[in-house]
Amino acid sequence: MASPASTIPLIERERVVRASFLGLILFSLGHFFIDLYSAALGTFQPLLGPKLGLSLTRAGILGGLLVFSASVMQPVYGYLSDRFHTRLFSALAPAVAGIFISALGLAPTFGWLVALVLLGGCGVASFHPQASARATHGLAGNRGHWMAIFISAGTLGLAAGPIYFSAFVTWLGLQRTYWAALPAVIITILLLALLPEHVRPAPHLRKHFDWQPLRAVWKPLTVLYFLVFIRSTVQVVFGQFLPLYLNRERGFAFTNAAYSLTLYLAAGAIGGFLGGRMADRFGGRRVILISMAGCLPFAALFFLTSGVASMIGLALTGLILLFTIPVNVVMAQELVPTQAGTVSALMMGFAWGMAGLIFIPLTGWAGDHFTLHHALAALNLFPVIGFFLALKLPK
Repeated sequence: MASPASTIPLIERERVVRASFLGLILFSLGHFFIDLYSAALGTFQPLLGPKLGLSLTRAGILGGLLVFSASVMQPVYGYLSDRFHTRLFSALAPAVAGIFISALGLAPTFGWLVALVLLGGCGVASFHPQASARATHGLAGNRGHWMAIFISAGTLGLAAGPIYFSAFVTWLGLQRTYWAALPAVIITILLLALLPEHVRPAPHLRKHFDWQPLRAVWKPLTVLYFLVFIRSTVQVVFGQFLPLYLNRERGFAFTNAAYSLTLYLAAGAIGGFLGGRMADRFGGRRVILISMAGCLPFAALFFLTSGVASMIGLALTGLILLFTIPVNVVMAQELVPTQAGTVSALMMGFAWGMAGLIFIPLTGWAGDHFTLHHALAALNLFPVIGFFLALKLPK
């Protein structure tokens, strides 16, 4: 029979594991809704364009501003969360994102759209670094698997966003989509009530940020960054322009175009989960190589065919391309475990954001001057570059 003293560590370990799983569930739930709201702009674009007379170039600028606020700024929030160690960065984020983004339908001018997009993006940017750093905290082993659950929850939110907001537009009209913010407020209340406060470091460490671990691994970290940038370019531009492209140039109805974006993103959520499992078994480098090369034939199928075959190509492109989402984050966190929030923001936010900031407006401009079909099809060059870049990762 075990003595009372010997059972105390076991009881404590069980308590830590339960708390860790609760954190994973809460952060995954928050990730689902944060990314659901970040998908709203692409769904609104076919309606906001006619309402406010937006050109494709202006639509691209708007998308670029969203990724700047929601993604490029993530390292700033990652630095602040690593320094101040308060749960408010992630707990308040869903309400901030949901309230401002759900109000896009109320915007009377392009200037108001810009303001709402920037403010909503602040909530998205605040959530990701802290949540991705703490979602797997305390869960030993199979980190790729646990991170894949967290990442896939967000991708499922992205996939659900088009259906969610198109339903609100259909039922209540563009002017009353602010009701869509209600789940975000509820999630914030749950996070504030159930998410434990972070363990604060010693006072002399709170204002110190050590850059030495980042400098020590700058070469593989740089390769990882550009691989995320390449994948994000395709992912974020498709997320922004796919409904507009299908509606304008391929004759899809508004709801069918939104459902096609959901198909693409839902397949990507499955791909992210599978990629995390594959990385635990085969290694992250191999998964990245498979992803970059494997998505190309199916992207060609989407652009060169129509009907069911084209939609199958779209779904499989998203599935294989997004194998790498959890892989890149876990590899970066393992390179710099002491600055997990910062490197998570670098991989999930800054790379994604810079890709969108540059290529969403550029794709909009190309769509105005050529066609969205040609502009989007040209993005298939990026996975080719990514394949050869991934060969430089350490084996």
